[in-house]
Amino acid sequence: MAAPTAPPRPARRRRRPARLAAAALATATALATLTPAPQAAASTTRGHEGTQRVLDTAVADGVPGALARARDRHGVWNGTAGTADLDTGRARGADDRFRIGSVTKTFVATVLLQLQGERRIDLDDTVDQHLPGLVDGHGHDGTAITLRQLLNHTSGISNYTADPEFQRRAFGEDFLDHRYDTWKPGQLVAVAMRHAPDFAPGTSWNYSNTNYILAGMVIEKVTGHGWEKEVERRILRPLGLRATSAPRTDPHLPRPAGRAYSFLGDPDREHPYDVTELNPSQAGAAGAMISTTADLDRFQRALLGGRLLPPAQLRQMTTTVEVHPSAPHVRYGLGLMRQTLSCGIRIWGHDGGIHGSATLAFTTRDTRHSYQANLNGEWSPSDPADAVALTEAEFCREG
Repeated sequence: MAAPTAPPRPARRRRRPARLAAAALATATALATLTPAPQAAASTTRGHEGTQRVLDTAVADGVPGALARARDRHGVWNGTAGTADLDTGRARGADDRFRIGSVTKTFVATVLLQLQGERRIDLDDTVDQHLPGLVDGHGHDGTAITLRQLLNHTSGISNYTADPEFQRRAFGEDFLDHRYDTWKPGQLVAVAMRHAPDFAPGTSWNYSNTNYILAGMVIEKVTGHGWEKEVERRILRPLGLRATSAPRTDPHLPRPAGRAYSFLGDPDREHPYDVTELNPSQAGAAGAMISTTADLDRFQRALLGGRLLPPAQLRQMTTTVEVHPSAPHVRYGLGLMRQTLSCGIRIWGHDGGIHGSATLAFTTRDTRHSYQANLNGEWSPSDPADAVALTEAEFCREG
């Protein structure tokens, strides 16, 4: 069992745990309540001063460390703040690697859409056609759920990360005893099958990580290779994303990388646990990948720029469904989220969280303005308005 990290820290306002390890894997809008906090830019801050002010506020609110990158017509801006390691005090670096959580879903959806373009699958195939008998029990019926419904979260399949027993083991203090456990995809699906569906297929929307565990299994069934290998072969190598990886069970982060910190659901702890090392199989195709802000920028620009998918498949990926009537500004495509900001600008991408690591990666549809960020703790700002200000400050600024 790993020992908790308890370095001395200056007195600060009470932090409010964001429970991102569970919550951000469980909802596509997890980063709507997070504010990364770079402080010193590696390149000119021209046009990013407002963003910087918002980011600085989050650092003051207790986030251990953060990094961010933006690209616009003026060039690339990199910012870092806080510490990568609470024991050594090492600062975060612009090229640090980190776990990207649910941003993994965009990579996985891209592979399935490529397979559709190759006519090896049809997104209107049922899950049961490829994984017979797997989605069954407590009202689940894989013969009535399509691959498209997996990718846009309209399947109704129960979310395995919402299972109370799984949460205790994977996200609570039991994590310290189980952080190196290996989970097979079928085991994760079986956790979801303990519960009734959220709704009948195609009748509503709910974010379910089980959808993407199944998507990864379909990739393996069709290609004969694990989803990780197909992501590497089809996306990472062609784009030269050398700092991005799809680990299977390796618990370590490649260097350079910071540490990741979590309260593991205990809001009364004064000092966080170091949760950097974990077996990523618990997230699998729903959120196991590792990357950098620069690689995420390159991936998104290549994807939305048409380098990874034929036009027909890219149109399908960017065809969105309603998330909830109370959030008309957010819609979900196939592994891709669209948000409409107050200034009318629409941004595309995904956010994600996994133990002690919260990531966002968004770009405008023409890819001329992009923004990626990561923070290595599970805290949200004390002022909810700061969360809205994060993307607003970067994308809605003038100039």
